[in-house]
Amino acid sequence: MGRDTRKGQPRYAVFDHTADLGLEIYGIDERELFVNAAFALFDSMTDMSCVKRVVTRSFEIEGSDREDLLVNFLREMLALYNGDGLLVKDVCLDTFTGSHVAGTAVGDLFDSSKHRIIMEIKAVTYHMLRVDQTSRGWRGRVICDV
Repeated sequence: MGRDTRKGQPRYAVFDHTADLGLEIYGIDERELFVNAAFALFDSMTDMSCVKRVVTRSFEIEGSDREDLLVNFLREMLALYNGDGLLVKDVCLDTFTGSHVAGTAVGDLFDSSKHRIIMEIKAVTYHMLRVDQTSRGWRGRVICDV
């Protein structure tokens, strides 16, 4: 289970998937699902207790539906790391619809003297992708290439 909890519910869980990383993400609403998805991605990559909130980057993402938007969102978060070295600690969503999300990512620039990459995530895929509403809120499933 995800190491951090909010309101007594885990933020995410890891599930077995051959040679890849499977993440099942939870949220009370869709916004929290996306925030927790970014957390799950980076929490799987590094020790989040070493990541500070010192750098902010804005983003705006489109998707054809909720599933496509989640993949595009996570790909953008991964691009912030791969392009800028930003380890995302938290996300603030200013705008959220089923096909558009905009906001800011806050975190720390990777520094090998402070941060250790536990798992290199290469890509977020559409394989087994799901986003649905449950009796307890929202749930998403994504597979990441590692």
